[in-house]
Amino acid sequence: MKITRIETFNVALPWRRLHKMAFPSGAIGNYVIVRVHTDEGIEGLGEATVIKEWGGDYGRYFGESPELTVAVIGSVLAPALVGEDPFAIEKAHRKMDLAIKGYPYAKTALDEALYDIKGKALGVPVYELLGGLFREEIPLAHSLGWMEYDVATAEAAAAVAEGIRTIKIKVGRSAEYDVKIVREVRRTVGDDVDIVVDANQGWPTPKYAVTILRQMQEERIRYAEQPVEGLARMAQITRVVDVPIMADESAWTPQDVLEIVERGAADMISLYTTKPGGLFKAKKVAAVAEAAGLPLNVNGSHETGVGNAANLHLVASTAAVTEAGVFPVTTIKGNEPTQMAGKMYLDDIITQPFEYRNGNLVVPSGPGLGIELDEDKVETYRAEG
Repeated sequence: MKITRIETFNVALPWRRLHKMAFPSGAIGNYVIVRVHTDEGIEGLGEATVIKEWGGDYGRYFGESPELTVAVIGSVLAPALVGEDPFAIEKAHRKMDLAIKGYPYAKTALDEALYDIKGKALGVPVYELLGGLFREEIPLAHSLGWMEYDVATAEAAAAVAEGIRTIKIKVGRSAEYDVKIVREVRRTVGDDVDIVVDANQGWPTPKYAVTILRQMQEERIRYAEQPVEGLARMAQITRVVDVPIMADESAWTPQDVLEIVERGAADMISLYTTKPGGLFKAKKVAAVAEAAGLPLNVNGSHETGVGNAANLHLVASTAAVTEAGVFPVTTIKGNEPTQMAGKMYLDDIITQPFEYRNGNLVVPSGPGLGIELDEDKVETYRAEG
């Protein structure tokens, strides 16, 4: 089998609500979908869940816009892969990395499409290509952006009523807000629900972060994600607080995880399909973290059903992922698994939503990613780029 053509198009899904946090969110939900064609008629789907304002510490890595991703795929990555065997995924990554440095979002979309092709050709789900099925149900965390207290608590209560067992609160807004919102949500959801906080590097100094975390500690915070920017500053916090610290913006590659371990900069790692450049490399990041004894979650950036399928296959096949992740509960207009829990969009571009069971999404078991595009919805939500 050979790759013959790579197609790209942008889609922008309709939001249920905006999701404000400690960095400019841009057009989250405006993503690049790729379709990789082969000479045997098997097509693979992938998604570049691009955020142009989001990158590693101090500009170590870079964001991508939909327009930039489309240009990189069309002018550099597609020429590198056309004519190649889609089964040879490690070779494909080597060719992409030799063709252009960086651009992990673009490479992720192509990586996912290759796994989709391989799974379809072999008649197996992608999780079988990533180590096999470790778990069928994927626990979700419901994420609250910067919201007014009454709105946030009402949303948290509704999500918990639909089965969610972890609430993630975006902080980094102000000292007063950050402490109060956690207190209000805890009072609303009770003691049996986990609460995690995520500052997205938004706290200005380690001492500031330590002060805030010590005030939050009485509310039983399961962990705090990326309180500040930079591993040296993260390490200052990790050494002195009892709340576990998770690295997200600081953890993109296996080498990043090695440095985090050497510095003692975090207790946990947030794994993505996108940050390392796809499922193939995400498994390498997970292996390094597991060897170091650092628990993982898999987070996303509110993917469409295409990218969400990749998230589910990654978690389903990776034992070291022990924490709930923030994924959308994929909603198809008129076929809505939840009214609040994990519901970020009002519609999607795949034909069927993933099954939702009491706070969990069920990994699809069909060949490849186990999804099918709704071509009419693709046209409805097609965006410029």
